[in-house]
Amino acid sequence: MTGTNAFFRRRPGARPRLVGMLHLPALPGAPGHGGGLELLRERMLADAHALAEGGADALLLENFGDTPFYPGSVPPLTVAHMTALALRLGEATDLPFGINVLRNDPRAALAVAHATGADFIRVNVLCGARVTDQGLIEGQAHHLLRERHCLGAERIAILADVDVKHSAPLAPRDLLDEARDTLHRGGADALVLSGRATGSATDAAALTRLREALPEACLVVGSGVTASNVGTFTEADALIVGSSLKSAPGDPIDVLRVRRLADALG
Repeated sequence: MTGTNAFFRRRPGARPRLVGMLHLPALPGAPGHGGGLELLRERMLADAHALAEGGADALLLENFGDTPFYPGSVPPLTVAHMTALALRLGEATDLPFGINVLRNDPRAALAVAHATGADFIRVNVLCGARVTDQGLIEGQAHHLLRERHCLGAERIAILADVDVKHSAPLAPRDLLDEARDTLHRGGADALVLSGRATGSATDAAALTRLREALPEACLVVGSGVTASNVGTFTEADALIVGSSLKSAPGDPIDVLRVRRLADALG
């Protein structure tokens, strides 16, 4: 691993990296949008400041409020506003940051990352196919990896979910087989393992199984991390955390919750 990828590969004896979620409210064009663009920017920057002050190592910007999500390509309006917000984020912080365009538009995420200097992207379905509330979603690795190569943007790491939350497999498949394919055939730089839904705990036994079978892989826990259970995820290289850092869904990030989690992490 080199460049950004090395950031997610934990050094021997070091704690997992803490990646704080920036859950954007609904962007222009989404049904829930309201309150104006300046409020969007202020909310994002306030959450980023709280995460940085509380001890986060990186940030992940996501169009979380844009429900109902498109199953694939999002409109140009969404890409434009995420790019504008990511530029402001990059100006406001020295922390590495990434982009996730929900539900599954990795090419848009790559475009935003490339234009704004972001360091990584998260991809919900890089390989295979999943049944979701948006319908059937198919992997985009064949497009994404070629596009990243053509851009000369291999520094932008791809964090790819395995058995992603809010979905079911199109056909039963062993987790380890899916992980191997995502890593070796799909070209992921890191594998993300999550619970069944946003905020639900990741299966620690599944994490251990992947660590034992794929010691070369960079493993990221993608949901359900709290200050009380973080000790069960020490085999991960990084932890993506959002829900437990707020008093309630939709609330701002609470810097005291970030500090408690960082302290519990060690």
